[in-house]
Amino acid sequence: MTSIVELSSGAVRGRQFDGHLAFRGIPYAAPPVGERRWRAPAPVEPWSGTRDATAPGNPAPQRARSLTEITALDEDCLTLDVVVPEGPRAGRPVVVWLHGGGGTNGGAATRDPHRFAVTGDVVVVTPNFRLGVLGCFGHPGLAGGGTFGLQDQQAVLGWVRREIARFGGDPANVTLAGESYGALMVAAHLVAPGSAGLFHRAVLQSAFSVLEPTPAHLFIPGVPALPPRWSPAAELDRLGAAVAAEHGWVAPGSDPESALARLRRVPVADLLQATDAFIRPAFGGPALPESPAVALPAGRFHRVPVLLGTTRDEARFFVELFGADHPVTAENLPRLLAEAFGDAADEVAARYPPDRFPTPALAWSRLSTDRAWARPTWDLARCLAARTGTWFYEFADPDAPPILPGTPSGAQHGSELGYQFDLPGAGPLGADQRALGDAMNRYWTAFAAHGDPARADLPAWPGFGTGHVQSLAPGRIGRVDYRGEHALDFWSAVP
Repeated sequence: MTSIVELSSGAVRGRQFDGHLAFRGIPYAAPPVGERRWRAPAPVEPWSGTRDATAPGNPAPQRARSLTEITALDEDCLTLDVVVPEGPRAGRPVVVWLHGGGGTNGGAATRDPHRFAVTGDVVVVTPNFRLGVLGCFGHPGLAGGGTFGLQDQQAVLGWVRREIARFGGDPANVTLAGESYGALMVAAHLVAPGSAGLFHRAVLQSAFSVLEPTPAHLFIPGVPALPPRWSPAAELDRLGAAVAAEHGWVAPGSDPESALARLRRVPVADLLQATDAFIRPAFGGPALPESPAVALPAGRFHRVPVLLGTTRDEARFFVELFGADHPVTAENLPRLLAEAFGDAADEVAARYPPDRFPTPALAWSRLSTDRAWARPTWDLARCLAARTGTWFYEFADPDAPPILPGTPSGAQHGSELGYQFDLPGAGPLGADQRALGDAMNRYWTAFAAHGDPARADLPAWPGFGTGHVQSLAPGRIGRVDYRGEHALDFWSAVP
């Protein structure tokens, strides 16, 4: 069966399923193609008749990776999906979900949110937005460089404000949520002036490197030390100019206007050769005047309630996934420690002795999780909780099924998503795990509805202001000593 909704830009026809309606591939901005490449999103051109909205829109241009096996080259990607619980009701809370994928990969169709929507009686919006070299490119003379993905997401939030009531959603009760790179972008919206008032709660799942640098090898073995995931606009302009010249995309000595005209004619497939260099949103311009690494600790952010957290073994995913190219062995462990921690290497080795772990890779996964994920997320929660209601969780199912073939099971990066959504290729959940996923979705959607995850039918979840961290595992929901579990007192004294 189908269902038709009249939007201000034209009618869309979605599809009715058992318990929910889905509308897919709805344009929220004009295609950013041709002369619109690397420009702020433009308004949608209205259409006549009824537009089919039963098939997904194009994901942003990307190359297939081990994380997401998507190859896409069509820049006409600014679309979104809307999932609505069945039954007439106005004023449902709205959740806008930003996908992960490292800033270069992913899309709205990579997860099906109908269980999340139906369990919590919320409207879920999942957008595609520009990624990598099309989302975070910068160049001298390019207005808005490094923020095109951020501006796309603001256009999504503007679309929600104008249109979501037509789907039964409440435009005055919008939660902006994201996982991994999506969570990083939520952090950007917390300080972006143009996002003020467009969302009313925020969820950050496994945000990485929001506030501080990450030592070498702790994100992925073999990767050098990383700065916070924000780029000064001037630095990004220099990088973009250097990359364009290196690839021969611009003529030597070209003025910025001529260079940008040539760059807008470079085939997408060629641009994607450099996409990995452009995953850091830029600050210093109108869209993001200040680095979130500075603004958030200083309290310069939008006062909305925040729910955030990590998985218990975040780093294991990356250490295992990239282990074939960059294995962690007993022989190279001392070198990795020295390159990561310098004079503190022996102290770290004593705190995480390899003989206490089944393999050196698991020892590295544990210390990487504690230093690169647990400590920064704890610090982020502290600066948020000083000024707004904040709730902290840890997803902790040791038997969570792998999210990609060939990766280990356990509570690693992204593993909670299979409990909240239907993911293509994800392993099946047992009865206790399904019950945990249902509880998580009820917590999350209670937060979306009221700005507090507390529910009378679930274990209590005090705010982080009390020091509480909620552990989420099958049959074991309740307080966890997160600080002790992740050795945060130790890491507070180690760079």
